[in-house]
Amino acid sequence: MNDRDPRPQIEFRKAEGALIPHVESYYLYRYDGGEIEGIERVDLGQLRFLIQGSGTVHFPDGHSESTKKVMINGPGTAAATYRMQGPFQCFGVSLRAIGWKALIGLPAYKVTDHIVDGEKLFCEQAGLLWHRLHKMETLEEMIAAIEPLLRMRQQEVKPVPAAHLVFLRAVREWAATKDPTIDDLYARIRKSSNIGERQVQRLCKDYFAGSPAHLKRKFRAIGAAMRIYQGASVDEVVEPFSDQSHMINEVRQFTGHTPTSLRARIDPVLALTLDNETFHFLPDVIPESVDLRRR
Repeated sequence: MNDRDPRPQIEFRKAEGALIPHVESYYLYRYDGGEIEGIERVDLGQLRFLIQGSGTVHFPDGHSESTKKVMINGPGTAAATYRMQGPFQCFGVSLRAIGWKALIGLPAYKVTDHIVDGEKLFCEQAGLLWHRLHKMETLEEMIAAIEPLLRMRQQEVKPVPAAHLVFLRAVREWAATKDPTIDDLYARIRKSSNIGERQVQRLCKDYFAGSPAHLKRKFRAIGAAMRIYQGASVDEVVEPFSDQSHMINEVRQFTGHTPTSLRARIDPVLALTLDNETFHFLPDVIPESVDLRRR
């Protein structure tokens, strides 16, 4: 008899060791029921192994794509929805922005709002790992199994240029400010590098799949959604927006929810990312203090 909770279950672990610069966390999502639908907020990048079940992801531009056994989701332009046929089990890796470059190696804007076949990118190693994961029960086992693959991939992809690290650190600091402006981002980068505005715009597309202005909107909307979900009133989070209507539309654009529905029953994965600030939050594009030398 199956004694698991019939509701969707998710557990996660923060990354440790040599992969910290590239991986924010690992997670295991289980659902023992039949069909399940949900909303996925915008994020940086995900590597996922669908151990059980399959389905369809519906992207903000209206097109849909079927899931793959090993799939990579790049940074999105807005919230997406999904419908899966259960029972469903997914082991995933949440990548930092630097991890997207170091482990995936594809310009984010070329694959945004699309699913990339991980078996083609990682070759036969991904498929072999997918089969091995079926024999594992715990998240810890799965993490131990995937780390060699990620370290191998780390050696195959070109190192992240030093100038890009300056850019990413500036983005982290900029995003953490109360109301970041584009001029402030350019100014922060100029203080420590000779990266010009056009290069900043290109790097934003490569790492985050959009312009600095779009990146600002993502940060602002996710930050507001997190505060609302944790109990803040609309009046407390509206200041960075032009008005309340603007704030509601932006939160809905990037999370798939209005401020009202954020407090109701929402997708359990979205709830976790909004409730737990240690989980993958967009400004955490690169750790504050970490040895970025290849190991």
